[in-house]
Amino acid sequence: MAQSNIKVAVQKFGNFLSSMVMPNIGAFIAWGLITALFIPTGFFPNGNLAKLVDPMVTYLLPLLIGYTGGKLVHDQRGGVVGAIATMGVIVGSDIPMFLGAMVMGPLGGYVIKKFDQSIEGKVKTGFEMLINNFSAGILGGILAILAFLGVSPAVDAFTGWLIVGVDWLVTHRLLPLTSILIEPAKILFLNNAINHGILSPIGAEQIRTSGKSILLLLESNPGPGFGVLLAYSVFGKGTAKQSAPGAAIIQFLGGIHEIYFPYILMRPLLIIATILGGMSGVFTFVLLGGGLQAVASPGSILAILAASPSGGYLANIAGVLVAAVVSFIVSSLILKTGKQTEDLQEASRKMQEMKGKKSSVAGTLTNEQGDLPKSVNKIVFACDAGMGSSAMGASLLRKKVKEAGLDINVTNTAISNIPNDAQIVITQEELTPRAQQKIPSAYHISVDNFLSSPEYEKLIDNLKNDNNDENLEEIVEEVEEQSSGQETTDDGLLLEENVFLNQEFATKEEAIRFAGRALVDAGYVEESYIEAMIDRDNMTSTYMGNDVAIPHGTEEAKKNVLKSGFTVIQVPLGVDFDGQKVRLIFGIAGKDGTHLEILSGIAISCSDMENIEKMVQAQSARELMDIIEGKSN
Repeated sequence: MAQSNIKVAVQKFGNFLSSMVMPNIGAFIAWGLITALFIPTGFFPNGNLAKLVDPMVTYLLPLLIGYTGGKLVHDQRGGVVGAIATMGVIVGSDIPMFLGAMVMGPLGGYVIKKFDQSIEGKVKTGFEMLINNFSAGILGGILAILAFLGVSPAVDAFTGWLIVGVDWLVTHRLLPLTSILIEPAKILFLNNAINHGILSPIGAEQIRTSGKSILLLLESNPGPGFGVLLAYSVFGKGTAKQSAPGAAIIQFLGGIHEIYFPYILMRPLLIIATILGGMSGVFTFVLLGGGLQAVASPGSILAILAASPSGGYLANIAGVLVAAVVSFIVSSLILKTGKQTEDLQEASRKMQEMKGKKSSVAGTLTNEQGDLPKSVNKIVFACDAGMGSSAMGASLLRKKVKEAGLDINVTNTAISNIPNDAQIVITQEELTPRAQQKIPSAYHISVDNFLSSPEYEKLIDNLKNDNNDENLEEIVEEVEEQSSGQETTDDGLLLEENVFLNQEFATKEEAIRFAGRALVDAGYVEESYIEAMIDRDNMTSTYMGNDVAIPHGTEEAKKNVLKSGFTVIQVPLGVDFDGQKVRLIFGIAGKDGTHLEILSGIAISCSDMENIEKMVQAQSARELMDIIEGKSN
């Protein structure tokens, strides 16, 4: 059991490191290409353009990693504080601080997350922005100073130990064993420190005396990484398999070794493959007398061939190929015998979001199988709090599942409470990465409109093809039996005095505060719930589609709900919700699931634009309520 727990912990740690790097791989490629093309030993030397190389590797790449690490922990605010903290380790060291960024980025996100949790519900109205901005600045500045004074020297010391270790192995002619230090150091982005900090200076002296140096092949050999990527190309799953061939070409021909590091971080055991591949390659170089007469930078097969002395091509090519073959064989065994996690899927999604691409329910899948699971029996809608948008989406899909005669349980929950047996998880596209982290084994679907029936029809059609049809009457009876176990009542949930007609608002925040105030005045929630409604909409827009918004509190604000209740606000002229026009606002307070039945009715009514128009044009609260309850003709 202990070994299993350790393995899981290591795997999760590797996945987290990968998630920090992979969304930024485009920046690594850009830096690698500029380096390969324009440095003095590049393909098209250009001193002016080569000025981009050092600032990119010193500042841009670590800052991107630090920001991404912080954002993974606490969204945008975490990213900002993580980047500020990362700047401390960057300025405090003379080497690229990738490792320091991987420490300070998540730490910055964690610190600001804890701070936000500690002040939740305690900030007076009107002071939110002031507190948010100053807290991020102050905490980020403190972390940057601590990183400058403490973390940066610690990382420098760690790097120095690695350099000393490599130096000792070289001095004692134990060259194949250098891979034990070099390959892990590369995965921690210390490859340049090892290569240019010790191997190149010693290698330069060997070139001066003997015309070539084998040391220049130790770190630059593309074989170990190439073998890993080939194994993913054959035995990988999902996006990892699909992206590996392209990565292999870039790594082998372009010499951008960084591109395979995230693949190692997804499966930390693969470091064994690169170590054994590296050792085999070095042994081959020693056996056949390999070596280079110049630094191969970047470490591509083309650069190695260009730097090989006359008569040394065979030895150098053989060492690269042997390293690739050994690495491929070991990597294949590891991938075939262990369960693969697909956090690369999450990284790919984040890259798409960064490019502005939208996902839809029509085929956005993030599990490793690439197809809908067979024999689906549980679909979960998830949102931040689990009581608003997810409940409405689940209600709509549940109705369609019943109509299609499918024996599938459709439920809703908060992302933090997604059950382990969920087979399909549906979330708003901004929340999908969090859902993937919670349950990576599920088939994930992103939607930008929980009320868009045509999107659900596509999913139903796919489910029909993969599930056995059941008798509709039996399914309805089963759902009724499940519902009977939870007593719900509409009494006091939606009252005429909580329906407000012909309202006008200048901003969505004004509208949300109005809805929150109505909930407070009706005795459904405590005062602090209003700010939680604002926070929830800032996390992810509560716009549902079809001109409807359902502002409600965060998951943490459930403790501020006194009893379940609704308020309905009619806005005939509309109010802007993040670029979307909203004409109907349903303020929600949910406690112990007692609001779900009426919320289901609201969802079904709002899925039909004809009903929306009727509600917007309703002349009385009773008329509007009748439409929701299905009593209107």
